[in-house]
Amino acid sequence: MSILTQSATPHLSGRDLARYIDHTVLKPEAVEAQIVQLCEEAQRFHFMAVCVNPVWVKRCVSLLSGGDTCVATVAGFPLGATLPEVKAYEAQQLVAVGAREIDMVINIGALKGGDHALVARDIAAVVQAARVGGAITKVIIEAALLNDEEKKTVCRLACETGAEFVKTSTGFSISGATAHDVTLMREVVGPNVGVKAAGGIKTYADALTMIAAGANRLGVSASVKIMQEAEQAASA
Repeated sequence: MSILTQSATPHLSGRDLARYIDHTVLKPEAVEAQIVQLCEEAQRFHFMAVCVNPVWVKRCVSLLSGGDTCVATVAGFPLGATLPEVKAYEAQQLVAVGAREIDMVINIGALKGGDHALVARDIAAVVQAARVGGAITKVIIEAALLNDEEKKTVCRLACETGAEFVKTSTGFSISGATAHDVTLMREVVGPNVGVKAAGGIKTYADALTMIAAGANRLGVSASVKIMQEAEQAASA
């Protein structure tokens, strides 16, 4: 599948900016009205995807039918501490009901303990399950819990197992995306694998910083606010 590779500009706005954004609601207390609003906003701004918890995938697929926004969801979220077979089954079931992108959390403890074979098997199981159904995989590395060498290692494993994206964060750990992490991840994965920055991106300036650092997808809850700020910047 193709990876969005538009380069950042000082005044990226409108449809170009929207196609970087995964409009996101992953809070466990989210109710259906919030999910409906999320999809309405995604359609209005033409966001690349909505990213929701698995329980909402079928509803979002129905709401977004015929549009240019796809449905992304999560597997092994937010801790990554489930079995590879469980993550793969979760991905398989979600792709079957219409998810086109699976954001999976790695086995963080295995990585930090040096069990790279388990980390690779974990990722590969989801990649294979997603790909059978025509979906892509984003590998959440939870960068805030890793040192730079661990970040490099898991990015290489993600590439070797065929994942289409690496992603900085769940947004549920001690901190979210940083420009340093995005730059490091981009350097490791090269130009043909996507980098998604997620967690703590609250302003248009934040979005541009992450894009300039090498992100070609942004996981954002404040998407509408960012688009409004972008419109204001363009008209200034």
